[in-house]
Amino acid sequence: MNEETSGERRRARLPRNLPRLALIVVLAVVVLTLGLVVRPGKPAEPAPPTTSEKALAAALTDTLELRSDAERLTGAGTAAYGTVSFLTTQARALWRPGSATASASPSLAPSGAASPSPSTASPSPSTASASPGQSPASASPSAAPVTAASLVTALDASGRQRLADAASADPGTARLLASIGTGQLLQASAVAAATGTPDPASTGAAASAPASAAPAPGSATPAPSACPSATVSSSATPSASASPARADLANALAEVISTERETVYAYQVALTRLDGPGAAAAATRLTRHEALAAAAESLARQHCAAAPPRQAGYALDPAVLVSPAAGLRGLESGSLAAYADLVGLSDGATRQWAVSGLLETGRRAAAWGAAPEPTPGLSVDPAELPTLPAK
Repeated sequence: MNEETSGERRRARLPRNLPRLALIVVLAVVVLTLGLVVRPGKPAEPAPPTTSEKALAAALTDTLELRSDAERLTGAGTAAYGTVSFLTTQARALWRPGSATASASPSLAPSGAASPSPSTASPSPSTASASPGQSPASASPSAAPVTAASLVTALDASGRQRLADAASADPGTARLLASIGTGQLLQASAVAAATGTPDPASTGAAASAPASAAPAPGSATPAPSACPSATVSSSATPSASASPARADLANALAEVISTERETVYAYQVALTRLDGPGAAAAATRLTRHEALAAAAESLARQHCAAAPPRQAGYALDPAVLVSPAAGLRGLESGSLAAYADLVGLSDGATRQWAVSGLLETGRRAAAWGAAPEPTPGLSVDPAELPTLPAK
């Protein structure tokens, strides 16, 4: 009897304890969950910089170091022929406040941060083959006295590195790097001519390297089956079914073709008003423009894009008739934008060809007397560029 009574009492107490036990279990689960949520996890690793970010950072670093060299040259009593302001504009075009590009620049490091001394040694032409983002102008571990020759060589090496990096960068970065690199190469030649120092562009591989990217006229022609017939029409306007990227590329190629055809026409007209060395130079450049127009048409066929219809003539700037050299100078300078746009809207061999065309056009403009621009082919208003922080 007593055992039965004791068992009944235990069974009677068990239901009364169940709510308490359930509450304890729930509270334990809540505390455990809160502890897992509140406990800070391991911070995520920052994403490594992309190839384009590395290339931009290297371009900014090199440009600032070149500017420092030009300032030292000017301070030593040797004219730098506008190179300081030229490179300042380029650095402002490359500067991205708060970005990896800005933080990667040793010349603009926070106060107290370690900053390598600006390189003033003359880098060898082989530095142009460095990997994207490598800084050829900062390759020397120690600074050397700045001379006009060392500044010319450093400008040339940095410019060719920018063109090399443009080959694999994203579209917008490629366009900017190609413009910056072209500007530095043209400025190197201008300083060399003004100071009587050797110009790397006129010697060996330095002169031939940019042109090697350009396909020979007709070499870009695809096999007959490469393009569906439906994608090619008699109009220069891409078909509605084309992707935006393909349509942009087709338009960029059409612009280059139109630009080259108009330039050929202008040279033909100018030749009737030139004589002596000017006529000889114009005849040589006319032949080159005819080849460039043919190569652009071949590239258009390769990309299944229609070339714009040919025109019987063009309304030329009156300067071509009154002062042919000045007119051709303006025409060459105006052609830079078409090549710069094609750099940003293409890739692979087509981009290499556009980069080569940008530099080649800039050199022809300079040969007619145009002064180097910090960002050839880009419409840049210096008033809208960010201000560089104080050193």
